[in-house]
Amino acid sequence: MDWMAELGAIQPETRAELAHLQKRSLPRGLDLFAPGDRAQGFPVVLSGRVEVYLTGPSGREILLYAVEAGQSCIQTTLGLMGDEPYSGTAATVSEAEVVTIPKPLFLRLMDRDAAFRGFVLRSFGQRMADLTRLLESVAFGRVEARLAGVLLDLAEGGVVRATQSDIAARIGSAREVVSRKLDAFAKAGWVTTDRGEVVLRDEAALRRARGN
Repeated sequence: MDWMAELGAIQPETRAELAHLQKRSLPRGLDLFAPGDRAQGFPVVLSGRVEVYLTGPSGREILLYAVEAGQSCIQTTLGLMGDEPYSGTAATVSEAEVVTIPKPLFLRLMDRDAAFRGFVLRSFGQRMADLTRLLESVAFGRVEARLAGVLLDLAEGGVVRATQSDIAARIGSAREVVSRKLDAFAKAGWVTTDRGEVVLRDEAALRRARGN
């Protein structure tokens, strides 16, 4: 697959420089950056999933966004263009394949290639819109609706394999709150729970709780 096709009508000189970059295969569970680190390059995710989250002083986590094929990392773009250190943590949650554009090359391409610059800014805008929707959901959405939505999104074959702490991070709540809500879902017959696993029993009810 020509990953540079995602970049649009980039200049031939740009394409030639990017063609020399090597793809890297990353294992699941690899930490990619942590708070205080500086961005060294612009990663292009070809396959797999990377999640970026914040950790508060109490240790509570919230998932900010995920980066999948064709998507960009907001914090990396800010770090490269604004020289801001990372405030969040990123890790692979599946096996992934990436190409990383080194910082000096990234900055040169931003200066000289309008098509490349447009790709970066469009991707940044799209991810900011996603982040805004997350903030709106956390600030104004009901916990039950957010929890139902996450369960439906994460389920594979009707089973969610994630700890309650993981689920809490995704909905911007505390593990204790997730535990109580899952108990309520279980009593209603919507799910059954086990250690590190939630089985969906009534997906239609969960979709109604989510709001669709």
